[in-house]
Amino acid sequence: MKIALCQMNPIIGDIQYNKNKIIQGYRKGEKDKVDLVIFPELALIGYPPQDLVEKSEFRNAAVKAANEIASITGATGLIFGSITENDDKIGTDIHNSALLCFDGQIKFVQHKSLIPNYDVFDEMRYFDAASEVNVFNFKGSRLGISVCEDIWNDEDYWHRRRYVFDPVKKLVDDGIDLLINISASPYAYGKRASRKEMLSVLTKQDKVPLVYVCCVGAQTDLVFDGASMCFDNIGRLVKLGKSYEEDYLIFDDSVTYEEITNCEGSFEQEIHDALIYGLREYCQKLNFKKALIGLSGGIDSAIVTYIAVKALGKENVHVVLLPSKYSSEGSITDSLTLIKKLGISYDEISIQSAVDQIINSVFPAFNNDLKSVTEENLQARIRGVYLMALSNNNNYLLLTTGNKSEMAVGYSTLYGDMCGGLAVIADVYKTDIYRLADYINREEKIIPQEIINKPPSAELKPNQKDQDTLPPYEILDNILKMYLEQNKEFDAITSEVKDETIVRKVLRMVDLNEFKRKQAAPALRVSTKAFGYGRRYPIVQGWRK
Repeated sequence: MKIALCQMNPIIGDIQYNKNKIIQGYRKGEKDKVDLVIFPELALIGYPPQDLVEKSEFRNAAVKAANEIASITGATGLIFGSITENDDKIGTDIHNSALLCFDGQIKFVQHKSLIPNYDVFDEMRYFDAASEVNVFNFKGSRLGISVCEDIWNDEDYWHRRRYVFDPVKKLVDDGIDLLINISASPYAYGKRASRKEMLSVLTKQDKVPLVYVCCVGAQTDLVFDGASMCFDNIGRLVKLGKSYEEDYLIFDDSVTYEEITNCEGSFEQEIHDALIYGLREYCQKLNFKKALIGLSGGIDSAIVTYIAVKALGKENVHVVLLPSKYSSEGSITDSLTLIKKLGISYDEISIQSAVDQIINSVFPAFNNDLKSVTEENLQARIRGVYLMALSNNNNYLLLTTGNKSEMAVGYSTLYGDMCGGLAVIADVYKTDIYRLADYINREEKIIPQEIINKPPSAELKPNQKDQDTLPPYEILDNILKMYLEQNKEFDAITSEVKDETIVRKVLRMVDLNEFKRKQAAPALRVSTKAFGYGRRYPIVQGWRK
């Protein structure tokens, strides 16, 4: 069977746009004389649709569009993802489904069997699981059609399965000739390689070829990398879609292809590309033309500025230098060096007069006792006022520049440096920010070495350094990775770090600052456990007093 994979970038909720993309891809497949054209999970409505599916008007529009798509089909088959409804009055009555169309009609519907309810997935809120899994005969081939999570429960790969039922095993036992999976699988570093390994084990063990098509694009904080894959019946990856862009590829299960061994780049390359892509997508889908960054002379704001230039073009990035009396000379000169290197526009606005005026105005209310942290936060918040004013007046998207280490322990100021519409690097640890800088500078010095070399500092009081308050970032990030991503607890972390006081301090800082993260801008997700929708902890709690 000859199959066209359409690696599509849908827009959530824009049913007409997505319908047209599906029809265009189908027509291309017809022209190429393929037997079957396939699109990703929920391609017609976009993933994740969240509470949009609770609107009957939205569901009716999706059903209408699905029938319109089916009506234009001929002998060439078409599979795409959408929502469907039944009326058994059990659960939500809504399904996440794969629709197979040909000869002008929807001929077969396979609902998703495994409904994920972990990390960023909350599908049990919306969808019922399939009550049955069936094989469909099409053009002499017995097709096993599955939806995303349905392939993530193989007993030969996972030491601990997440679900009792394995829909793929049921399809294989029923004698399929070809396994098809339509997917919307969010990216995190390492997941593409894991996916390849898992699907290789599955196809080799079950001796059945697999066609896996994944959507591409970024939907707010979630980045979808595409990288659709086709495997032969001995577990070899033989077709691989492009990463971070739409693609169209053809797989013929009667052809012998060369094996593809590598599917994922280095950590630095992948994170670099994912962040640029995520920012570009966010701006395009929300119609932001220009980005604004407060450039401090530190490495975080330098990296965010670089990413913005790569995503939007230098003519669409504007930065503002906002020095105070505590700003070092290097914070200005190093910023100007980066500005010149990137060829971007800038303003320099001193905040000191505003700081002095506010302090003088409210000093009596402090009972003549101005605490250091109050003055520090006041400076950050005045910077936020300036940046938000420029954002509002000139229709810039203000980007926050805090990294994951800072977000984890609350080393940031609400309504100050946390102001903005998107947190570009809030899922990248501080130590990994330096790795990114080295990668960016691999061929040409773009990030000035002075910025890389200087000790990190908020510059909100004399001679301030981050390490006055925080452990060294190498130690901090090691603790955070164990706590946040490996889900290790105090005893296990202490056995590795060997400093109970530091571990206790860090974990307490993480727990106490949940209220800040709840008010933060959405963060582009590039790790297996990002702050935001996939990590839900109570603000008011007494676990680690």
